Amino acid sequence: MNWANDSSSKGFILLGFSDSPWLQMPLLVVLLISYTFTIFGNVSIMVVSILDPKLHTPMYFFLANLSILDLCYTTSTVPHMLANICLNKNTISYSGCVAQLIIFLALGATECLLLAVMSFDRFVAICRPLHYVIIMNRWFCLRMAAFSWLTGFSLSVLQSCLTLNMPRCGHREVDHFFCEVPALLKLSCADTKPIEAELFFCSVLILLIPVTLILISYGFIAQAVLKIRSSEGRRKAFGTCGSHMVVVSLFFGTVIYMYLQPPSSTSKDWGKMVSLFYGIITPMLNPLIYSLRNKDMKGAFKRLTYIANSHYKKIVPFHILIITIWNKWE
Repeated sequence: MNWANDSSSKGFILLGFSDSPWLQMPLLVVLLISYTFTIFGNVSIMVVSILDPKLHTPMYFFLANLSILDLCYTTSTVPHMLANICLNKNTISYSGCVAQLIIFLALGATECLLLAVMSFDRFVAICRPLHYVIIMNRWFCLRMAAFSWLTGFSLSVLQSCLTLNMPRCGHREVDHFFCEVPALLKLSCADTKPIEAELFFCSVLILLIPVTLILISYGFIAQAVLKIRSSEGRRKAFGTCGSHMVVVSLFFGTVIYMYLQPPSSTSKDWGKMVSLFYGIITPMLNPLIYSLRNKDMKGAFKRLTYIANSHYKKIVPFHILIITIWNKWE
């Protein structure tokens, strides 16, 4: 039986919440709101990081990478989900499913590695400040970013090939909103344990190793922060590190729940909600956590909006509104 399993011509049927039609409208509202905030927040970070020379540092270089990644991450699934809900459809072509699976896996794996690199950057900045410029030099940052992207896409192609190569015996109904490994494995009519073991090994590499490095980095950061004599300084440092750890915990916790257990043991509806969380909610929260609580980013945004205001007088009301919103976070 070929690896397309007769799906290349017929595609797949995405069940989603088809057994609970009343959830379609709330899901549509959540998707629209979260996707809008994701686009606005991540595009803002990318533009500000590129245009403001004061933000041309390793921290904001990696933050811009994270914003690009999150924007592409949600775009790989959300627009198709919105179209299906609005048009009352539930299908996806085979090629569309393959592309969605590879891109979603690749960007998710890349984010795991990129978050680990960002935690290392903060560790060097706080625990080795005198060596920061030497360690986090331009070429090192470029290599770390390239390593994250290339490794993420390489592992994605491997996992996607293993998943799509399983015989499905004509099964086309994917009990999910989009094409994802656990949902596709459930379509198989053969023993999936060997494939699950290989996928588990890949997941350990891409999930447990980065999260361990992140915890170690923030452990050293916490020790350094405790040595700060100023209580105000300790409070701000712990506030920043705490908000970062919340994002890391939410993302890694939900992904580990989905990928480090057999697909058969995952609750059907709970698994869907968890995947929506790390695939949609976390990318929306990242700009809020990493930039709106960051004075450098807010200052850069203000400078750029004032420059734009001096050239385009028509944007004054919008400019005042945005500045007011950002000031609320100070």
